[in-house]
Amino acid sequence: MREIQAHQITEAVARLCQQANFDLPPDILAALEQARSEEASPEARAALGQLLENARIALSERVPLCQDCGYTIVFLELGQDCHVVGGDLSAAVQNGVRQGYGEGFLRKSIVNPPIFQRANTGDNTPAAIHTEVVPGDRLRIVVMPKGGGSENMSALAMLTPAQGTKGVVDFVAATVDRAGSNPCPPVIVGVGIGGTADYAMYLAKKAILRDIGKPHPDPQIAGLEKELLERVNGLGIGAQGYGGLVTALAVHIETYPAHIASLPVAVSIQCHSARHRETEL
Repeated sequence: MREIQAHQITEAVARLCQQANFDLPPDILAALEQARSEEASPEARAALGQLLENARIALSERVPLCQDCGYTIVFLELGQDCHVVGGDLSAAVQNGVRQGYGEGFLRKSIVNPPIFQRANTGDNTPAAIHTEVVPGDRLRIVVMPKGGGSENMSALAMLTPAQGTKGVVDFVAATVDRAGSNPCPPVIVGVGIGGTADYAMYLAKKAILRDIGKPHPDPQIAGLEKELLERVNGLGIGAQGYGGLVTALAVHIETYPAHIASLPVAVSIQCHSARHRETEL
C-alpha cells in the first residue's frame, strides 16, 4: 500500500488551479492557430488572433486567461493501492482550490446557497469533485475551471432508441446553434451518450478533456464525431460569433451502456479558453 500525504494533494491542486488559469494547453493553442489559418472571415480571423495574443499575455504576465476563473471541477483517479494519510482526501482538494485561487488572485465565483441569498463563499470553494477508484497505487488529479458562460449552455435529452444517430446529431447541433456566441466560440463540444441522465452529463464533461485531434478509439464513434463537427461548423456562428468556418475546434464523444428503453444524450460546451491541467502523485 502506497501512502500519499494530504498536504501533497493540496499543494498539487493549488498549483494546477493557477496553471490552468494562466496557461492554455498546447493542443488548444495549436487548434486555435490552425483555425486562424483556415478561417475565411476577416472578422473571425482577427478575433482568433486576439485570442492567441490573449493567451500569450496570460502566460507571460501570469494573469487569468479570462475574467471568469470558473467553477473548479476536479477529476480524481485514485489507485486502489493508494492510501491518503494526514487528512481527508476531499478536504485536501478543497484546501488546494482555496489556496490556489487566493495565491493566484483568481476571481472567486461560487455562491451558497445557490438560491435566495447567493452569498459569495470568498474562496471559490466548494469545488465539484468526481472520484473514480482505479487499479494501481497512483493518484491522478485533473483540474478544469469551467466558465459560467459555457456551462450555462449545457443540455440533456432523453431520446428514444428509435431516434438513433440522427436524433443525436440533430440535438447536438441544435444545442450549439441555440448557444450562439454565448459560450465564446470557437468551442469544444463534449457529448456524453448512454448511462443515465446524470452519468451522461458526467461523460460529456470528461469528453472535453481529450486532446484535440485525438479521435475516439471506436471507428464508428470517431465517424460520428467527424459528422458532428462538420454539422456544427456548418452553422456559421464562427469565432466570438463573427461568422465564419470555425465554430468548434472539436467534438468529442464518450459513451456508456444504456438501458434498452433509453438513449440519454448530454452536451457540455467548453469555451475557447479550454483550461485544464493534470498531475499524478
